[in-house]
Amino acid sequence: MSIKQQIRQFILANYLFTEDEGKLSDPESLMGSGTVDSTGILELIMFLEEAFGIKIADEEMIPANLDSVLKVVSFVERKRAIR
Repeated sequence: MSIKQQIRQFILANYLFTEDEGKLSDPESLMGSGTVDSTGILELIMFLEEAFGIKIADEEMIPANLDSVLKVVSFVERKRAIR
């Protein structure tokens, strides 16, 4: 399963409570749409660290890295490349 598929499945299951792929647009703002709140971001970070073996520093916990499926995928790929 790809990074994007794993992230999409996590968000769909834990925040939208569905398996319907059509309910989540990859470029859509997770926070702006109300899909994820501040607590949800912390849960997403814990998932990313566990699922992909990365460590996310406090200064990396910004919308540019975590506010859409596409941004999260790109961030995880960058983090994994520098391990």
